[in-house]
Amino acid sequence: MTRPFRHMRRHLAGTPPPLILAALYALLVVLGAVALKLPISHTVPISWSDAVFTSTSAVTVTGLAVLDTGSDLTLVGQVVLAFLIQMGGLGLMTFAVLILGALGLPVGITGTLYLREDLNQNSMYQLTRLVATILKVVLSCEIVGAALLGLTFIPEHGWARGAWESIFHSISAFNNAGFSTFPDGLVPYATNPVVNTVIPALFIVGGIGYVVLNDIFTRKSWRHWSLHSKIMLLGTAVLIPWSVIMFAVMEWHNPGTLAQHDSAMARLAVSWFQGVTTRTAGFNTTDISALHDSTSMLFISLMLIGGGPTSTAGGIKVTTFVVMIIATVAFFRRQQQLHAFGRSIALDQVLKVMALTAISATLVFFGIFLLAASHDGEFLDVSFEVASAFGTVGLSRGYTGELSPFGRAVIMVIMFLGRVGPLTLGFFLATQTTPRVRYPEGRIFLG
Repeated sequence: MTRPFRHMRRHLAGTPPPLILAALYALLVVLGAVALKLPISHTVPISWSDAVFTSTSAVTVTGLAVLDTGSDLTLVGQVVLAFLIQMGGLGLMTFAVLILGALGLPVGITGTLYLREDLNQNSMYQLTRLVATILKVVLSCEIVGAALLGLTFIPEHGWARGAWESIFHSISAFNNAGFSTFPDGLVPYATNPVVNTVIPALFIVGGIGYVVLNDIFTRKSWRHWSLHSKIMLLGTAVLIPWSVIMFAVMEWHNPGTLAQHDSAMARLAVSWFQGVTTRTAGFNTTDISALHDSTSMLFISLMLIGGGPTSTAGGIKVTTFVVMIIATVAFFRRQQQLHAFGRSIALDQVLKVMALTAISATLVFFGIFLLAASHDGEFLDVSFEVASAFGTVGLSRGYTGELSPFGRAVIMVIMFLGRVGPLTLGFFLATQTTPRVRYPEGRIFLG
């Protein structure tokens, strides 16, 4: 072993795993940008800004686009984009473990530690089983999703192109990326029953979290599921009907969105798709720029909540939102302990929820401030863009193309932090220090 290699290894050994993982994701962004900049990857001249922004959006499974994926990128470029989406959604360490396992090589303690951070787990126990579950879920869902989407895309585009469109959209949907190779997205398929069933099924499963899926597949009944899975499923069961119903109510008579469809069934189909896609996936079957301001505000709140931990989704996460509500209710009831489903919620978890929420709100506010100060645009459009970037959603009111180089840089940073932020924050949030001195309790007047 050479001296530089030993020095680098000692240096990495003292670096928190979340920071190393964030660096690996940044390296993937750079490599992806280089691949997209190659002449065989694009049909029109693209700048380095275009390439880096597109790569960042793909690795963070966001979907905000400054290029027309279908026409500006060649088949090679689209394959590169799909690969970046898969790596960003699956997780670099999960992919590395799968490769090492296929080659019969040991992961090692360090690799297991990085994997634990990549999957946002507190324990190393049963990580191998969780990775196996992830592999089964990803492969089965994406293969079945591509096959079902082929029922619509192959008859319309032919075998070769139709098969690729099916594969690309299946990968993009399961990883909650929101990229589409069609110039108008999925708007032409707004009432297509296959698209309205398969695409939402893929991004709901991908966004619910691998821990929840592991409980569903390995534990027989609800009673044996973890508290995390129960809270996640409860939050999802509430948020999906809420978003679908509210979208239908607020947009039913909007001629730019639902009112352009004559039948009630068509309007309900669009409401279903747009309601469930908002928290994380970023696909659209209607014109987002035509939404009422009230609906856009609803979408902003849903994008900030996001999906589930250890999933392909972004945002503060559904579990964080639910625990925050439980803590609020407990405060008004003067309860000293939080509990749900017969289990208590530790104080350090509540503090982590407060920290994540505060940091996320600060990041979003700062992003909005920077864009509003440097761009001449509607405040709602700016806020929507920042919320979409932080939640790694990808919906836009048509503002992405208006971003200056500085604005693109701001959005790229927010997308990156929205995807890997919990990894880098986890080390600091998990650090415990034992106080050597106890101070007398003081009183602060709040509210």
